[in-house]
Amino acid sequence: MNPTPTPTPEPTPETVRALVRSLLSDDTAPGPGPEVRPVRERGGHFTWWVGRRHVLRLAPDREASLRQRRELRLRDLVRPLVGGAVPMSVARGEWASGLSYTLDTKVPGVSAEEQAVSALGEADLADLLTGLREVPVRQAETLGVPRTPPRSLEALRAAAVRAAGRLPAEEFDPARFDQLAAPAAAQLGVQTGPAVLVHHGLLGEHLVVSPDGRVRGVLDWTGTVIGDPAEDIAGLAVAVGAPAAVRAATLAGYGARPCLRGLWLARCDTVVRLAGRLHGGDAGRLPLLEAQLGRAWESILLERVTDLREGPDEAP
Repeated sequence: MNPTPTPTPEPTPETVRALVRSLLSDDTAPGPGPEVRPVRERGGHFTWWVGRRHVLRLAPDREASLRQRRELRLRDLVRPLVGGAVPMSVARGEWASGLSYTLDTKVPGVSAEEQAVSALGEADLADLLTGLREVPVRQAETLGVPRTPPRSLEALRAAAVRAAGRLPAEEFDPARFDQLAAPAAAQLGVQTGPAVLVHHGLLGEHLVVSPDGRVRGVLDWTGTVIGDPAEDIAGLAVAVGAPAAVRAATLAGYGARPCLRGLWLARCDTVVRLAGRLHGGDAGRLPLLEAQLGRAWESILLERVTDLREGPDEAP
């Protein structure tokens, strides 16, 4: 019988300071080195601010270490295609036996939850979607990026309709799902274009926005997959609103079908998540989930006038 593995303790400030001193040591500088403080965020890594210019992410287990090492290689692959949106690692290694870390440069700006994206920021998002589509899929696969089958929109819509029935009437009107009639749901139900590299986490907390509304960074590439580009359009609808997401996807060359598929994935997801949290007894993130639902359900002209039988479906 194999012994139970000893759990890895959380890194203490002393552990982090010692690691940071070894990475950013300057024999001519007095004092204990840069200030370190934990970042209050969810995720699979222990994350610390290091001074004003760096962020240290420590993987808590071996599985997270594998994802982090893959993420670092993937960021190097996509950086030439998506530009400055990808953070840079200035040091990487192990902070404990078999457990990885990366010390990244801090991307200046704030979360898209705090700063609205401007028209120029929408162009930045279009460049991001274009670059992701241009990443060679085979190269990404050699790094271990998994393929993910497209989700069934019809099944997701059914789950969302059930979830909507559990929400208070003042929170959400289930009749809003009538906008996605059965024929349209069938047309949008499956991915029709080629699989591409998908960030799969384009939420507001992962978009770094400058005061002028430009998107200066995209964080957390650990969940990246090869799959349905509508998933990233959906993420943007949740993060920056449906109109901005569709404009960015259209600038990136995507046609009506993937844009509308992404829009409805986002709308269904936000209803399911809000109902789940509301009935799960944890109200801590309810304001965020309510804001995300509101953004995803913003009205767009495309859904009112588009005939899906006309025009291009996918980006070239």
